[in-house]
Amino acid sequence: MRIFKDYKIGFLLLAILVLASFLRFYQISSNPPSLNWDEVSHGYNAYSILRTGQDEWGEKMPLIFRAYGDYKLPFYIYLTSLSISSFGLNELAVRFPSALAGILAVFFTYLLVRRISKNEWLALLASLLLAVSPWHIFLSRPAFEANLASFLIIAGFYFFLIGLRRKWFLPLSLLFFGLSLHTYNSARVMVPLFLVVLIFLYGRELGSFFKRNLAPSLVVFLIFLFLFIPFLNSLISQEGQARFSWVSVLDQGAINRINDNRTNSHLPSVLPLLVHNKGTYFSLSFSKNFFSNLSPAYLFFKGGNNYQYNLQDRGIVYPLQIPFLLVGLYSLFKGFRKREYKALFFWWILALIPAAATRDNPHVLRTILVLPVPQILTAFGFFQIVEWIKKKKFVFILSFFYLLILFFFTFNFTRAYFTDYRKDYSWSWQYGYKEIAEFIREEYDNYDKFFITKKYGEPHEFLLFYLKWNPQKYLDDPYLLRYSKADWYWVDGFDKFVFLNDWEIKEKIESMEKEKGEDYLLITSPGNYPENLEKIETIYFLDGKPAFEILKW
Repeated sequence: MRIFKDYKIGFLLLAILVLASFLRFYQISSNPPSLNWDEVSHGYNAYSILRTGQDEWGEKMPLIFRAYGDYKLPFYIYLTSLSISSFGLNELAVRFPSALAGILAVFFTYLLVRRISKNEWLALLASLLLAVSPWHIFLSRPAFEANLASFLIIAGFYFFLIGLRRKWFLPLSLLFFGLSLHTYNSARVMVPLFLVVLIFLYGRELGSFFKRNLAPSLVVFLIFLFLFIPFLNSLISQEGQARFSWVSVLDQGAINRINDNRTNSHLPSVLPLLVHNKGTYFSLSFSKNFFSNLSPAYLFFKGGNNYQYNLQDRGIVYPLQIPFLLVGLYSLFKGFRKREYKALFFWWILALIPAAATRDNPHVLRTILVLPVPQILTAFGFFQIVEWIKKKKFVFILSFFYLLILFFFTFNFTRAYFTDYRKDYSWSWQYGYKEIAEFIREEYDNYDKFFITKKYGEPHEFLLFYLKWNPQKYLDDPYLLRYSKADWYWVDGFDKFVFLNDWEIKEKIESMEKEKGEDYLLITSPGNYPENLEKIETIYFLDGKPAFEILKW
């Protein structure tokens, strides 16, 4: 009977992983409908590392990639180098690490919950809920470093619990936690805090571990030396702080508002200084942002406002989970003396802190490190209700209808995602650059210069990626024109390509003196060109609206 049970559990887990794989890999090259500028930046820098050992700026094996001036963390890019070596420079290679991390997160959620609860069925339900989670599916398919960091944290916590009794798993835990620090910026805040919580909760076992296990302790020290020390160094560097300065609630605009409010305040004496200051502003903004990420309207019904992170006006957690999640919270606090339950609670709380310190809350991507805690608590709640019911007949009915409704929600979400979303929101994914690159590839020898609008992002990166431009040729290009301005790195041209701000295209084209005998091509936003040019092609978004117009003169 035990063997049958093990086989049944194994079969169901395999089915869940197959489902998770399908939901993350099906049409991955074409949905989301195109790579965005961050994804092509990941891909081309990974390609450059693979070909030359340097990034697009000529830096050898960097620990932070300059990219556009947003300074991307390295681990996802280095992983992408491996997938590009296998699949080539294309959409699948760029998105493969994220999709694979999503599947592994489902698997490790099963392992983690089984370890915590000692209940195989509860672990299966938690992993199923993550496998079909709209929050997790949405962020597992594009090349989001945040999704990779989420998996690393799940695996890190699982190996930590295992490592308390099996000595070689504790170094593995620290390895996964350490890699997360070099993957996504929110992890650089959440993970150190979470490790402090784990040290506090399991301090006695950790002390005993380091006394009894010299070799694993040495490995832990070496991992700390090679992953955590560089993290601390980069954290205090200008490059390491660049991303936070872009998104912080205390940006220059906020500081200007604080000063204006203080100057124009009618409060007496020193009160304007006490009321209108950075500390007060940050505290109020942080609290508001923190609780906005716990809002039921946001989680279950509306979702976030960024079109790349969730279906609009739909929750990122199925409404079906509401009663079970509430009961799961009750179950968590009822058993709060268990250290694993305390760790789950602090996991959720600490994962919200990085997002709360930034603008644009609630934020689906910046809070992904919360996962899979909501799914785990939902599974706890379901089994708590099962424990209350006890009668097998009613348990069977509850389970049947729960899975049936869960299937309905999943089907409804995936139908919308794989049909309407791709068509309606292709514009938000900078759709059209691949088609532009393919057009240029065919016409490259027929024109002497290509003038391209910057309206939809950074066109140079899309051309480098889709044309598979030789990285060394790019670095040595005498026509490469790039510079830093307003905390951003701009590229205005390389080879035959000239990149123009959309608002200056008409004026520059009209005033430009064309070299005798040369043929030029203009790729611009719809209607943004002098009347005397000949239109030869239009590139459309998937909803039928024009994205680019291509003209010759």
